[in-house]
Amino acid sequence: MVEDDSELELIRKKRLQELEMQQELSQEQAEAQEQKLREFEEQKKQILRQILTIEARERLARIRLTKPEFVASVEQQLIMLAQSGQLNGPISDQMLQQILRKLMPKRKEIKITRINK
Repeated sequence: MVEDDSELELIRKKRLQELEMQQELSQEQAEAQEQKLREFEEQKKQILRQILTIEARERLARIRLTKPEFVASVEQQLIMLAQSGQLNGPISDQMLQQILRKLMPKRKEIKITRINK
């Protein structure tokens, strides 16, 4: 009986060590992934600084407050255009406005009619 208890205790300690090691590994992986994400975001900001004027960057920042997914999509498209060499210089605020108008999803018009009984 005493032997079973000590054996059980050894198994528990071993399992606890395994769980601690797994937790450390997952934390390291999470930190590494977070670091990669920060580096990616920094590269993205650097590219956007090169291809957008100050006013255009400010406009995107304001739009990001209400439509973050849309702005992320626009930024990705602009970066792809820049990397493929299709941009002839920095994008001004006016040019960005034109791009945004083309990419902005069309609004559906909802019409409510009142029926009188």
